[in-house]
Amino acid sequence: MGIFADRADAGRQLGLRLEYLRGADAVVLGVPRGGVPVAFEVARALDAQLDVIVVRKLGVPSQPELAMGAIGEKGAFTLDKRVLALARVKDADLRAVEHRERRLLDDRVARVRAGRPPMDLRGRTAVVVDDGVATGSTARVACSIARKLGAARVVLAVPVASADILRSLPEADEVVCLFTPRHLTAVSQHYRDFSPTSDDEVVWLLEAAARRAQRATSAPGSPGPDEDVQILSDRVPLRGHLNLPRPAAAVVVFAHGSGSGRHSPRNRFVAAVLQRAGLGTLLLDLLSPGEELERANVFNIELLARRLTAATDWLGSRPDTASCGVGYFGASTGAGAALWAAAEQAEKGRQVSAVVSRGGRPDLAGPWLALVRAPTLLIVGSADHRVLELNRGAQVRMHCTNRLELVQGATHLFEEPGTLEQAAVLARDWFVQYMPREVEPGTEPAR
Repeated sequence: MGIFADRADAGRQLGLRLEYLRGADAVVLGVPRGGVPVAFEVARALDAQLDVIVVRKLGVPSQPELAMGAIGEKGAFTLDKRVLALARVKDADLRAVEHRERRLLDDRVARVRAGRPPMDLRGRTAVVVDDGVATGSTARVACSIARKLGAARVVLAVPVASADILRSLPEADEVVCLFTPRHLTAVSQHYRDFSPTSDDEVVWLLEAAARRAQRATSAPGSPGPDEDVQILSDRVPLRGHLNLPRPAAAVVVFAHGSGSGRHSPRNRFVAAVLQRAGLGTLLLDLLSPGEELERANVFNIELLARRLTAATDWLGSRPDTASCGVGYFGASTGAGAALWAAAEQAEKGRQVSAVVSRGGRPDLAGPWLALVRAPTLLIVGSADHRVLELNRGAQVRMHCTNRLELVQGATHLFEEPGTLEQAAVLARDWFVQYMPREVEPGTEPAR
């Protein structure tokens, strides 16, 4: 059975398979929501533009699950005349269904595009990407709409799909799939992490891809402050991604939780919000690929804290970050590691500027909680009852400046519409309040 770690992993593997499309004037079109994290990595691999293809199926009034057509942006639509004839759909009923679905489509477009216009597909290769194909209905619709919008060539690219379905997709000129089981009962079975993708994450991914494209055109060949890095800790190479403003005064190091790493879409979304506020970010895999296979390492808070300390020391060794204030952003078990590391830094006389925990487990820092000196913000979803109880208990044991903020209606992963954005804004405001905003030449690192 083909298993992907998450959608980003699937996208990276799919990008390698599609390498032959590099330089083919392709536009990568992610199907919201789950297809967009896959498409983001494909676009990165092909050095291509990223967009979304928002579609709605038009269901027969008496059998809504049966598609009689589909609609897309810019008034695009396609009809299945055979189904219309067999179901004897009246023109008035067709118009009513299209009107209703058009309102829903326009609402989704407004949320995920956030004011950005769709890319022009005329004469170009459209690479339609989803996280998997089970029934084929969405894939057919997306490919048909891409064609209606002017694409000269349509390539459907997915990590996993039923072999039977792939044999009946005439809407695509070409189909690329990494894994084709004979019978596919659920796409989710082929991912270790198949947690829902929010509209907020889709918006962030589109913005990040646009920034990447802008850097490529505005400063060709020049190294920017946005780079993959490697940090050694206990002789173990840890992979990360560093983004810095120029000049940099503060860097927030992300301590991912429960085995997720630098590709976590939620933490990347938060990082983008911090970057827009002028803060540097370091997204870091606290475990090596081999260590991730041992589940116990996810809860080895001492090990994770040691890795955070190594990352902090590494920042202190770089000329462009040596004088920066350092903050920690921790999620889930990573929050316990962030507080542990912050307390150890304080014991050594090297103060961390600020700590933020999102849906975190500060209780896992144990006795180190009482030794934390960095101003600490605990963000918890109001519907995450068990974690909320643990945060309240941890807050009692803390002696530093601290605050507990509830995001109403949010559960543990902040999947509900708008909740992740609220958490990101709370984190941003906390870091902006307590971390340096301007570079002061000659000052010592604030750690």
